Amino acid sequence: MKNILYIGNKLAGKGKTTTTIDTLGPLLQKEGYRLRYASSIQNRTIRMLHMMRMTYRSRKWADIVLIDTYSTKNFWYAVVISRICKTLQMNYIPILHGGNLPDRLHKNPNVIAAFIHNAHAVVSPSDYLSAAFAKAGGHKIVKINNFIELENYPFLERTILQPKLLWVRSFAQIYNPQMAIYVLKKLQEKYPDASLTMVGPEKDGSQESCKIQAKELNLEVNFTGLLSKKKWVDLSEQHDIFINTTEFDNLPVSLIEAMALGLPVVSTDVGGIPYLIKNDLNGKLVPYNDVEKMAGSIDYLISHPLETRRIVAKARETIEPYSWTQVCQQWNSLLQS
Repeated sequence: MKNILYIGNKLAGKGKTTTTIDTLGPLLQKEGYRLRYASSIQNRTIRMLHMMRMTYRSRKWADIVLIDTYSTKNFWYAVVISRICKTLQMNYIPILHGGNLPDRLHKNPNVIAAFIHNAHAVVSPSDYLSAAFAKAGGHKIVKINNFIELENYPFLERTILQPKLLWVRSFAQIYNPQMAIYVLKKLQEKYPDASLTMVGPEKDGSQESCKIQAKELNLEVNFTGLLSKKKWVDLSEQHDIFINTTEFDNLPVSLIEAMALGLPVVSTDVGGIPYLIKNDLNGKLVPYNDVEKMAGSIDYLISHPLETRRIVAKARETIEPYSWTQVCQQWNSLLQS
């Protein structure tokens, strides 16, 4: 089996949200690959330096370098490491994640062109990013789905839905957590007992803003902070509807998880999400920041239980190809090529 250097923000052990490097890496190790990681250092500057140092130190060891690629500031980590790899003649594979990466294609076209051209291959977990990068001349795009270990997500059939909302994400402005608070307020006009649980770590002060907002609106919201996968999966059994309020996104794993668990999903229709969720087929989609329509969609799900059961069953069917037992075959094929 090959030696793999995996570059990304491996910060789950530091109170941050679990990302692909935290899940894909260990699963590849179980498949027999040998891995090194960079980096779990919290300070951004030192983390970047550690990534660079590990890349250089692994120049004769690594057969391939995997690079988690996001659309925010961490985008530049990926670019820097790719240039080091080119200089050292190391094969690298970017794994595209950021929902706003198409915007990078417009803002930094020459940087993206070199980044793609020099890669051994480029992995996209969604048709959304595959299409965007193909238009930019990317001919090395390989679509490999985001994944979950499906056996860890027991499907729960909910016969009677209550307005018990669950939101799972990092508290960051790009995920628009404040919208969830306003949705709860609107929903309580018809359902006074409606509730909201928000799961995730603080990232940019958004959680504190949500707490202040909830207090000003006289709402009781359950803020759990960061939970392990198992704990939030267990918590999901006490909730009936999953909401996603993001401003832009690629293909969030949390949606796949919710669909696997039997939670009907109501999400904003941004980025790559419409490639996964089809409105009224396997979930409900609403325009970005449209509180009225999200509350209305939740009301519809509660008021039409038979239709909701059909949507939930279709959602579970939709995410079958996102099981690691299927996705691992695609990774093995790519890494052995």
